Amino acid sequence: MQAKYKLNAQVEFVVGFRSPPGRFRVIRELPPERGEPSYRVKSEQEAFERVARESELRGL
Repeated sequence: MQAKYKLNAQVEFVVGFRSPPGRFRVIRELPPERGEPSYRVKSEQEAFERVARESELRGL
């Protein structure tokens, strides 16, 4: 499956349970998780990075 988001793309989490608010930047593409692309993302408001599957994100 082709990755939808590229390096430095601005994304946010789809609204739902445990969805952190705000904008995130794609830091790195990761190997697929559960058959879909995964990413390491970083918010300017947080000191740590998060891992998200493509279905958990939407572009800005």
